Amino acid sequence: MLVQRILSSTTQRHVKHVTPVPPAAARGTVATVYGQTVDAMKIVIPPVLLHSPSPQVLAGFWALLREPLIAGGHASRLAKEAVATAVSVANACPYCVDVHSTGMYALRTERDTDAIVADRLVEVTDPFVRDLAAWARVAHQPDAAAIRRSPFPAEARPELVGVAVAFHYVNRMVNIFLTSVLLPAGLSPPRRRFLQRRISRLLAPVLRRPGEQGRSLALLPAAPLPADAAWTAGHPVMPEAIARSYAAFEAAGARSLPAGVRDLVSRRLSTWRGEETGISRAWCEELVAELPASERAAGRLALLAALASYQVDDTVVAEFRAAAPDDRTLVEAAAWASFAAARRIGSWHNPAGDGQG
Repeated sequence: MLVQRILSSTTQRHVKHVTPVPPAAARGTVATVYGQTVDAMKIVIPPVLLHSPSPQVLAGFWALLREPLIAGGHASRLAKEAVATAVSVANACPYCVDVHSTGMYALRTERDTDAIVADRLVEVTDPFVRDLAAWARVAHQPDAAAIRRSPFPAEARPELVGVAVAFHYVNRMVNIFLTSVLLPAGLSPPRRRFLQRRISRLLAPVLRRPGEQGRSLALLPAAPLPADAAWTAGHPVMPEAIARSYAAFEAAGARSLPAGVRDLVSRRLSTWRGEETGISRAWCEELVAELPASERAAGRLALLAALASYQVDDTVVAEFRAAAPDDRTLVEAAAWASFAAARRIGSWHNPAGDGQG
């Protein structure tokens, strides 16, 4: 009962800046995604809830997450959870680290899981998990030696690159729209470990049950696969799912951000090689100064979402809302920018000679 209460409270109080659609009030696309989420994860998780003000973006996010992570395929769920955890460590996203390390507890020794969470990969005892986590930890750094030695067979590339792309997206959105980590603050280490074990036992049956491939496809219209998503090649579902997801995010950006803002973010990302921006926002202010005064709040939100999501604070959101007060526009603007960064990262993992490098 304690574990159920924690999971239930997570869905009720963690989303900030927007008002999610309550599960009991969900209709249409939102209701369908909520239903698929409960099937896969037992609850409607906060990352799903925060997208609900925009049904189209919710569907795009769900396709981006579900088909690589939850659907069965060549990669094990352990491998996928290890990638999700390591990417979340790289992005300093404590909520996602808690969720996916707890998932790993059900599939792997606690020692290996805790080593990934602590960013001490040399202490991981399983060589495959260690190499996979090392790859995922620097998946956003195209010049790192570790990503040139993919520690997985070619047939697993679409799923594992897909998980990395999905979590580079969702970490950014979680950093902006969720207030806290999965577990209550202030827990002692023994109590924290106890709760992670209990939650992992609750989730173990769904984590060990491969999901049906392609359940998300009916949520979105067909779309052509962009060249920079060639990492999906060879998978029976991933190319179609990612094409539909990418199209949904692009349409959201066109609705909710001025063309000049999208162009500015795209130009900045075109020279980005995964480097951190640092604690100062001077780089962002210098860039938004190029924009008309009326577009600077949107430019600031979009640039920070893409490259420093942890710096999106109440002031950044309030300035954006002064011109675009509705929840849908805020979610879509942040989603497009987060997606643009994740898409860029995915392009670095295309097979040799395909797409961007």
